[in-house]
Amino acid sequence: MAHSIRARAVLLDMDGTLVDSTAVVERLWLEWAKPHGLDEARVLEVVHGRQGHQSMAILLPERDHAINLVENQQMLARESSDVHGVVEITGAAALLEALADVPHAIVTSANVELMTARMSAAGLSLPHLTVTAENVSASKPDPEGFLLAAQQLGVAPADCVVFEDSEAGIQAAKAAGMRVIGVGTGSVAHSPDHTVADLSGIRITTAEDGVVIDLP
Repeated sequence: MAHSIRARAVLLDMDGTLVDSTAVVERLWLEWAKPHGLDEARVLEVVHGRQGHQSMAILLPERDHAINLVENQQMLARESSDVHGVVEITGAAALLEALADVPHAIVTSANVELMTARMSAAGLSLPHLTVTAENVSASKPDPEGFLLAAQQLGVAPADCVVFEDSEAGIQAAKAAGMRVIGVGTGSVAHSPDHTVADLSGIRITTAEDGVVIDLP
């Protein structure tokens, strides 16, 4: 069923929403997890949508967090240099182009280097405003990143619509008081307000008071 949504700003996650980096994310994280004897299914359940050091803290709760911070930097460097197989989510380029005159931002748990590497590998342009790991003190599912983006765009949280795929990201957007469009069939399990299979067929129309988003 088609839906028409009015908003004043659009916020977009990156991994799993604009770019498909699943293969490299899962490969590198399972390599990291193997020496720790961690259950692979549990690792893949945790790592999507969060900053790496937070994922490590959840998976290894007894470990000194200082080690997590060091290993997170190592993981970010590996991820930034390994973009093999990273592609755009279908429709991402067209959506970003359609949002050119609409207040919008990327809100990602990646750092600037990783965001730039993956967006470039997928052939996608970056919007003027991005909120990355460097800009926040708490990772998704904390709403800080989304609230900061709304503040910088000068838009109330309730007037923002978020495109997200992961459980942590959808929780963060909802905690920020924003409406959420889940991207991908897997997002349905996390109770977004609406769901799309990918980003194709989404129509963006600018209006006097913001934007109208028509979902297929």
